[in-house]
Amino acid sequence: MAYHKGYIPFRALFIMLCFGMAKSLYTIPLKIFTGTFNSSLDLDLTPLKLIQASGNGLSLASDPAGIVNFLDMVTNLQGDSGRGYYMEMTLGTPGQKLNILVDTGSSNFAVAAAAHPFITHFFNTALSSTYQSTGRGVAVKYTQGNWEGELGTDHVRIPSIPGTPTINIATILSSNGFFLPGVNWQGILGLAYPLLAQPDSSVEPFFNSVVRQTGIPDVFSLQMCGAGLSDSTTADPAGGSLVMGGVEPTLYSGSMWYTPIKEEWYYQVEVLKLEVGDQNLNLDCKEYNQDKAIVDSGTTLLRLPVNVFNAVVEAISKTSLIQDFTSGFWGGTKLACWLKGETPWRFFPKLSIYLRATNNSQSFKISILPQLYIQPITDVDGRLDCFRFGISSSANGLVIGATVMEGFYVVFDRAEKRVGFAVSRCAVNGGLAVSEILGPFSSADVASDCAAGGLLKEPLLWVISYALMAVCAVVLLILLLLLSCRHRDQSGEITDESSLVRHRIK
Repeated sequence: MAYHKGYIPFRALFIMLCFGMAKSLYTIPLKIFTGTFNSSLDLDLTPLKLIQASGNGLSLASDPAGIVNFLDMVTNLQGDSGRGYYMEMTLGTPGQKLNILVDTGSSNFAVAAAAHPFITHFFNTALSSTYQSTGRGVAVKYTQGNWEGELGTDHVRIPSIPGTPTINIATILSSNGFFLPGVNWQGILGLAYPLLAQPDSSVEPFFNSVVRQTGIPDVFSLQMCGAGLSDSTTADPAGGSLVMGGVEPTLYSGSMWYTPIKEEWYYQVEVLKLEVGDQNLNLDCKEYNQDKAIVDSGTTLLRLPVNVFNAVVEAISKTSLIQDFTSGFWGGTKLACWLKGETPWRFFPKLSIYLRATNNSQSFKISILPQLYIQPITDVDGRLDCFRFGISSSANGLVIGATVMEGFYVVFDRAEKRVGFAVSRCAVNGGLAVSEILGPFSSADVASDCAAGGLLKEPLLWVISYALMAVCAVVLLILLLLLSCRHRDQSGEITDESSLVRHRIK
């Protein structure tokens, strides 16, 4: 979950709209449902068995040192895109078990350390003999939700990882909009780079500590298996797999395609173009990478820069067999409902994202079918199935979130500075695959660096912002002193007409 962006789970209160389709292909009576919904409710081979991966590297069934067996990590995640994907971890001495949300868009390992109405339990630091407070405060703000707490360290036991590494832990003492109703996790596992760690990059992130202390390779991979599942389903959540130390070949089919990591803060990649159906949006490639383009498991939706989002909506509207869609559906404020048993997916095109390959002159495309971006949310009175649009606009860059990631097995190969995509074996709906990868394609028709000329990175922006604030504060102080001197009466006291009364800062 990137700072300044969607999810911790995407949340809103919507009016659910059922609407008719033009002409005679399919019709539904117009109906306004006055209820509400919450979209926050919107993963034994020999140690050296190898599999070829599209000429870009090798995938291992376990790491060469034999420290971990990746099959032991299969299905170690629970959850889905709406409620988040989480794994059970054990903290402290004696151990306390908590469910921890997996987030590749942040870098702090943070857990609830105080009671909250929406969580069942928390990490009680007083009961752990190995917990040590550093005395440093920490606060993290997301686009939706924030928390404050204190930094400390303690032992953390991770299933299938040997030993008990000592990890930097942010203990959450207060929060707002972070823990939500219906979620079953009590903390967040930030898997991004130190540059995003709060309060500064001296706080070593979780995975950096695990690699350094256990010796596993600096690679992890993620499979999220919630494709096409309703957020409101009462069935067991789909779950998935977080493989630490490498790649598990049984979790994907076909070849693994890699794209370079442009910068090591978020997992920033380079998007070359987007297609709706077979239609190229024909935007300047820098539009797709405005600010940044990242891969983030902590974001529910596919988030696109405003101009790109508008172009995608326009293209889908023209390509879709359904006419006169309400703008509320595209904007995420209304749901589209069909009679139960009917699904809307046949009316929508696939969506493709082209990523630069490790060979700079080539690209490959990852494609998702509408089963991934037209997402079931709830039913109404047992008669209607309602869906939301799984794409939203963003003011902070392009985010490849769970909407896309659920179609793929994604490898975060930090050692080789690249992110890999392969078709996930669990990306199936109704017996049909809902994702695909094709390539290579020539990238001669796009700029050599589509990410160039973007906005400054957030940490640097904060430094500049604080410096400007300091300058403004000094100037304001001088002005206030001059004005107060000008309005002093003979006794030297500030009068009611002084600037401190008439121009106080709100």
